Amino acid sequence: MKSLRNEIGVIVEVINTNNLNEGIRVVSSNVDEIVFAFTDKERTVHTLTCNIIDGYPDYNSIWCSSSEHNLIADIVEEINSAGLTITRSCHHLIRELYSRFNLALTPQLSEWLGCTSSQSSEFNITEDDSDDDIDMGLNEEDEEDDEYGLINDFGVLQREEIDSITPEQYANLEKIKMNVRKEHEQGVAAGSVQATDRLMKELKDVYKSENYKSGVFTVELKDENLYEWDIFLKRVDEDSKLMKDIRKLPDNRRYIHLGIKFWDRYPFEPPFVRVISPNISGGFVMSGGAICMELLTKQGWSSAYNIESLILQISATLVKGKARISLDGKAKAYTFTGAMNSFNALVQSHRENGWVTPPKEEG
Repeated sequence: MKSLRNEIGVIVEVINTNNLNEGIRVVSSNVDEIVFAFTDKERTVHTLTCNIIDGYPDYNSIWCSSSEHNLIADIVEEINSAGLTITRSCHHLIRELYSRFNLALTPQLSEWLGCTSSQSSEFNITEDDSDDDIDMGLNEEDEEDDEYGLINDFGVLQREEIDSITPEQYANLEKIKMNVRKEHEQGVAAGSVQATDRLMKELKDVYKSENYKSGVFTVELKDENLYEWDIFLKRVDEDSKLMKDIRKLPDNRRYIHLGIKFWDRYPFEPPFVRVISPNISGGFVMSGGAICMELLTKQGWSSAYNIESLILQISATLVKGKARISLDGKAKAYTFTGAMNSFNALVQSHRENGWVTPPKEEG
């Protein structure tokens, strides 16, 4: 938190040194957001906001603007796609604003940017820029420990990443990214900035995973909603009776359909996971389709878990619990409400009695 305050303090001090009629200034700042006002030559004021996510710099900030000017929108999109630190984002913001709106940089801004009026691009990071990480409390070790890519946000996939996914998946990531950015700019985004940022990265990682590519499971977003995933688990332990049951299902339904719903507090709170179909007995699957796993409770969950590891853990739990598929078609269909009620009752029971291995039939 101290390094973040220091970083914001430097930004405010440099930008607000000169109170000019034209150019950029910081209107307000705190550890949650920085609000900028940019006045162009026509005296039009454009407001831009840097939303700082909990856990920064492990999670990238998200920028938005209420301005309808195309140049402003383009710059905001560039910053969000690049996944830069706040300082580097401000560098790019200032360079591009002053260049595209034909304004001259003040000496203080030029010195801070480490450039001349030639307006060098933030995406060609200079040696001076690289020092920002040290000055702002970030170092090479921090970047190496960043599981989800501080600099290489999925919006700017590296060549090796692009080569590791299909064109359709790449197009889907780009579509989701554009939709999310638009929703945030309009103030109608679902969930939180923090959860959205994490989920976008995790979807990219799923596409790149060997388990996904080899057909162990597939993923679809329900109605293009980043907070609701449909998981189709197609392969479990090959020697298990559950896998034999899966092979007996109709050709177009040879999978276990899981539904995952994420909340605003993800990844610091677990998602809600349920079985949608087919009907399963045993395997720690409850009567409503909820899954009895301590991992899925607030007490057992860790923000270090990712979606792929969660899916594989559920697969192993089903096999361990000797899950079997009801193949006669007579079982009652699962519902979201039924699963949620069962899970809430489970959580309450374990809160009162502690977490013990439950009977196989009811999780």
